Amino acid sequence: MKTEVQGLFERYEGFFLRALAGEADMAELEELYTPDYIAASPAGVMSGKIDARFRQTLLEGYEHYRAIGTRQMQVRHIDISPMGDSHCVAHVAWIATYARPNRTDAKIDFEVHYLVRVEGGMARVFGWVTGDEQAVLRRHGII
Repeated sequence: MKTEVQGLFERYEGFFLRALAGEADMAELEELYTPDYIAASPAGVMSGKIDARFRQTLLEGYEHYRAIGTRQMQVRHIDISPMGDSHCVAHVAWIATYARPNRTDAKIDFEVHYLVRVEGGMARVFGWVTGDEQAVLRRHGII
């Protein structure tokens, strides 16, 4: 399971970097996510499908990240908590780099907890739990 999950987040990181460059291949989502997902943050809990609406929301999100100066998103570390043979929680520590006008770049460490399903040798995200991203960005003077 560890190998499959690490491979998933290598692909995820690459996808994120290409999306920041405006080169997102939305067909890659099929390799990263299951068709349905659940998500939780301080704003609440939601569920949905990886569909045209989700893809458009993601594209708008990456556009927003570019607009606020996001330059890089890099996986720093992954801890895995297995839940049976087919599922785990991947605790992914990220480092985000933001360009700031007339100041040095800001580097922010944060963690996202991904719910992952491994099937047929392929790991895919089916959910995630995040903290308050907007509060962190405000605290670091990004927004």
